[in-house]
Amino acid sequence: MEALGDSTRRAIFEDLTRRPQAVGELAETFPISRPAVSQHLKVLKDAGLLTVRSEGTRRIYVADPAGIAEVRASVERLWRDALVAFKQEAESSHEDKRR
Repeated sequence: MEALGDSTRRAIFEDLTRRPQAVGELAETFPISRPAVSQHLKVLKDAGLLTVRSEGTRRIYVADPAGIAEVRASVERLWRDALVAFKQEAESSHEDKRR
């Protein structure tokens, strides 16, 4: 989740969920340098959100379905926990008013 905290990094990741791309392709669509794109890709790869394959001299970055599943499970846990806490607070507040 931390790897997706940066808005540019998140946008790069979202692009890669649509189709695999090389660094150069990504750099053409973002207002940052190619080395900056590479740094963002490294963070995403280290977080397990991307895989890389070689095509000749190019490295093609691909969104990793396992990493996406892990992020989704984490968000679902957070959402579930927030709903449980909200329900408990609402019920507690309701009980306090009845006394």
